[in-house]
Amino acid sequence: MLYGDRTDVAERFVHHLVTTGIEWGLLGPREIPKMWDRHVLNCAVVQELLPKGALVADVGSGAGLPGIALAIARPDVQFVLIEPLERRVDWLEMVIADLELENVDVVRARSEQVFETVDVDIVTARAVSAMKSLVPMTVPLLHGTGELLAIKGKSAANEIEKADKVLRKFKTKNSEVLTVGDELLAVATTVVRLTYGS
Repeated sequence: MLYGDRTDVAERFVHHLVTTGIEWGLLGPREIPKMWDRHVLNCAVVQELLPKGALVADVGSGAGLPGIALAIARPDVQFVLIEPLERRVDWLEMVIADLELENVDVVRARSEQVFETVDVDIVTARAVSAMKSLVPMTVPLLHGTGELLAIKGKSAANEIEKADKVLRKFKTKNSEVLTVGDELLAVATTVVRLTYGS
């Protein structure tokens, strides 16, 4: 099982998503039946792409997807959740405190506002925007070296194609479309991985 001895923490996170997450307007009630598969596990399988001890920024964290879903699975990785909306930040802080996650911090800002102060190994993003606008919003947080892991749908390859000019401008060393969680999920998670630096 993906969460192993932290399954109870993951279950408490899902409980928050289907109760306060919906009450606070972070997710719609129609998402309840697919909360585990489509949302939490869909994000959690990305943990296999995170190296031990990495510092990860999750941009546009919203309801903690993928940030909190990953942080529960990987207590050995440090996460910074970057979220501009106050209500979402308040919710994230409440959930992090309740789940006693010591490897997560929240920064209330747009990613562009913290380019100078946040320097991470990996940036994650899910349902934030198309690759050509996502790259300028996220890649500067890597300060020249690291990876962007963007959780995407079936249009991933098409998005990379459309972002070609932006990828060149930001000196993207390598771009690939991966699937993770093939053995665990009915529908594997598609990830665009962009690599920067030496």
